[in-house]
Amino acid sequence: MTRIVPKDEGPKVRRITWIGLFVNLLLTGLKFLAGFFGHSQALIADAIHSASDLTTDFAILIGSKYWYSPPDADHPNGHRKFETLITICIGFAIIAVGIFLIFDSAENLFEKKNASPEISTAIVAFASLIIKEWLFRFTRNAGRKIRSQALEANAWHHRSDAFSSIPVLIAILVAILFPQFGFADSIGALIVSVFIIKAGTSIASPAIHQVADGAPNKKISDKLYQAASQVPGVISIHNFRIRYIGSDLQVLLHIVVDANMSLFDAHELSERVERVLIDCGENVVDAMVHIDPYDSTKDMK
Repeated sequence: MTRIVPKDEGPKVRRITWIGLFVNLLLTGLKFLAGFFGHSQALIADAIHSASDLTTDFAILIGSKYWYSPPDADHPNGHRKFETLITICIGFAIIAVGIFLIFDSAENLFEKKNASPEISTAIVAFASLIIKEWLFRFTRNAGRKIRSQALEANAWHHRSDAFSSIPVLIAILVAILFPQFGFADSIGALIVSVFIIKAGTSIASPAIHQVADGAPNKKISDKLYQAASQVPGVISIHNFRIRYIGSDLQVLLHIVVDANMSLFDAHELSERVERVLIDCGENVVDAMVHIDPYDSTKDMK
């Protein structure tokens, strides 16, 4: 069995997250103050969305100290699933915020509360859209580079905040230009809530799939299968399985080899298969290859 210890990217994750936390803190305060004094419920809802980003930032700052820890006696496969669990918590936290805002916005609509937002609220919503889109790209690129599932999830949280500012901006402008449609602000808040719930679902679902030992998508599975089967000396492959260890992959498989091959040569072949899988560029950190001798009387599949 070949296993590599993932590089400790914790300092990079925390550095990127601290930048996002600082930006979110400024935007949360700015949106809330502008929404409160500028009479825009939609902008206050957007401020709460930005505040939810703060909770996920803190979760990553704390959690990254654990999931990059090396394997130990209690966790022989490492601690990467802490990252997956925190990602699930991020997703559910976002969904909870969205549900709360839906009820709050719906209540204002039923009570026919019309808002009269000021132009300053539109300026803040537009500025938030630009800043959060930049933060999304910055965080996503960093997450992909170091292969951090939680960092990429947080990036999409930033993107949901950027997208949510679009209906907020439209609702505010409608309420300003057409005061008789002041209820548009509450409708904007409702739309924001839908964005928030969708973002939370898209973050939590893949993480739940991983923690439940789900396999990666077919494209990755086929790539790894083909890479292993093309190693010279491998007659066929069966019992091919892939599972997640956090955001990393573990591959387990049986390879059929010439029955007359020496034990030493069979072992060397298994090592080559393991190295090929790890070098495939799909974040395989653990490969276990079982050797089966070729038996012409059986149809090995």
